[in-house]
Amino acid sequence: MCKIISISNQKGGVGKTTTTGALAAGLRKKGHAVLAIDLDPQCNLSFSLGADNENNATIYDVLKGNIKTSYAIQHAPVADIIPATILLSSVELEFTNTGREFLLREVLTPISDLYDYILIDTPPALSILTINAFTASDYIIVPMLSDIFSLQGIAQLYDTVDRVRKYCNPRLQIAGILLTKFNPRTLLSTEIKGTAEMISKDLGIFLFDTFIRSSITVSEAQSVQCNILDYSPRNHAVADYCQFVDELFQKGIC
Repeated sequence: MCKIISISNQKGGVGKTTTTGALAAGLRKKGHAVLAIDLDPQCNLSFSLGADNENNATIYDVLKGNIKTSYAIQHAPVADIIPATILLSSVELEFTNTGREFLLREVLTPISDLYDYILIDTPPALSILTINAFTASDYIIVPMLSDIFSLQGIAQLYDTVDRVRKYCNPRLQIAGILLTKFNPRTLLSTEIKGTAEMISKDLGIFLFDTFIRSSITVSEAQSVQCNILDYSPRNHAVADYCQFVDELFQKGIC
């Protein structure tokens, strides 16, 4: 049975796209069929996975009902992907009909049997696109920087998830918070981790044991559209992501 996982945080620059790409690569390496969906108008996942969003159909075309979902899937080296387009930035005004929260779930249903996992890279906002991702998903992974501003957004995200559970998707679960760009040798990171543990306990949100250390190699791999697991397999951030995939299986999320 296909599991659908959203990688989400309304704050930008926390590593959502990197985490989505790394998870896709890690799950694919374990032999699973993976589809990545870029739901961010910035199209960073589409670029990093080498998808063509100029001459081919995108998730925007699918949500508009202009094309079948299967026709928008591209086969990239890391994983299959449905790319994004800047046109997604207009959907808040375009999609105004009743039931617009269910559009993504409806278009994924016909192709879900083809995959073990569908990973959704969401935009840095709690918009209708993010609501669609949550409505379609089984789990949410929340990447978070080790800073105070990231902590402040967790409660808002939790409230949004709570509303989606109530009105759209009662099975939705927050799989956990993943600390990214983490430096265990700094006092600030240690303090933030402690605060994150307190917040996760208060809200009942799991804080993953694995954290992702900072590395310029990750950005380099994305800039040349290369799978980070192959680009630098001995890099410490790559090792962290591999450990994170293993933790997801240990926790029964994957």
